[in-house]
Amino acid sequence: MTETEQTSWENPPADYPAAIKAVKKKLRAQIGDVDALFAKIESFVRAEVEDIVRTKARGESVWPIVQYSDIENGTVPQETLDLIHRRGCAVIRGQVSEDTATGWDQSLVDYVDSNDFDKKYRGPADNFFGNLKASKPEIYPIYWSPAQMEARQHEHTARVQSFMNAQWKSESQGVTWFDPDQDAMYPDRIRRRPPGANSNGLGAHTDSGSVERWLTPAYQQVFSSIFHGDFESFDPWDAAYRTEVDEYPSSTMCSVFRSFQGWLAMSEMEHDQGVLHVVPIPAAMAYMLIRPLLSDVPEDSLCGAEEGKALGVDEKWHPLLMEAVSGIPDVKPGDSVWWHSDVIHSVEPVTDQKGWGNVIYIPAAPMCEKNAKYAANVAERFRLGESPTDFPKEDYEVEWTNRFKEEDLNEIGARGLGITREIRHSEQAATARP
Repeated sequence: MTETEQTSWENPPADYPAAIKAVKKKLRAQIGDVDALFAKIESFVRAEVEDIVRTKARGESVWPIVQYSDIENGTVPQETLDLIHRRGCAVIRGQVSEDTATGWDQSLVDYVDSNDFDKKYRGPADNFFGNLKASKPEIYPIYWSPAQMEARQHEHTARVQSFMNAQWKSESQGVTWFDPDQDAMYPDRIRRRPPGANSNGLGAHTDSGSVERWLTPAYQQVFSSIFHGDFESFDPWDAAYRTEVDEYPSSTMCSVFRSFQGWLAMSEMEHDQGVLHVVPIPAAMAYMLIRPLLSDVPEDSLCGAEEGKALGVDEKWHPLLMEAVSGIPDVKPGDSVWWHSDVIHSVEPVTDQKGWGNVIYIPAAPMCEKNAKYAANVAERFRLGESPTDFPKEDYEVEWTNRFKEEDLNEIGARGLGITREIRHSEQAATARP
């Protein structure tokens, strides 16, 4: 097997240990003094960790806070923009009104109840739900409710996605990698965690590939500066080659480039009630990538990275990073939460949760060739009421007559699905009136 065959998306390695040994040998040769490179990265990360620890000790939020009104008016302070780049995450206050968000929450309840979902639910199709009882899911495998689609195609959502995309360098090396002002729709599920719930949470990890970050040619280009020993030139906000990456086929793969993962709150959530946490250091990915090349790591190991699973982070291999884990502040219905696609994140466990913990997952997936291809696939699943192909094929909504329909799409929704219309349905009706 050639090196190209070992590392291409179409041909995942038949022998992962051998492929890992080969790539580590190659990367060490490219880098030269691996220990010196890691020391440089570790020094940078340690300074960031110490700043995060001091910020929390002062009782301040580590997460940058942005008012939606400032996004709409173009008045987000420069210091806030700088902090977003430093932390790789943000909370947007008031993306939609509290009444709108809680209205969507109730609409979702009505949607699943009107279709007897509790009686039809077959239990988790994957291990996403942990130990929750099958009769009461926390993550609902539904995608096409009016509430979800209205949230996805809301003009405020589109404006926030554009704002978050604009934090990236979408043009570099003479290439426009994506359009920051146009998102491709990436339908995801909802979470409804009730008061009194116990949840084991979700361990620290990053998405968008695990072993792929070392083994695939596109990711080697994304992280070329690091893999050639030049940490100073590494820019985690440069989109170069990220839209060219494909993950190895698995139940956890994502078919699009997400500039940010995100969700919209439909309920009030306190900061200590099993909420999202992150390691707010985008450049920590460099630490993750070089750590397996040190001499104390077995030759066939990538510090816990495994094919077909999210890239885990733990105390054994990454103790310094774990010191920086920081939770979101309290959020209200209508607030949204965003984190960079490289940022390490987790969900804290909770016992006897106070209040609801309800969110609609909506990322930023700026339009590019890769995302447009998936959007076309999503459009077909939408018309049929089927589960999107990145998720288990459960297809609960196929026969649900009150799901969101194509004629209900506005221009934002239609463009996000790659559906073009010269004349919208409502405009046709208006033109037809005498």
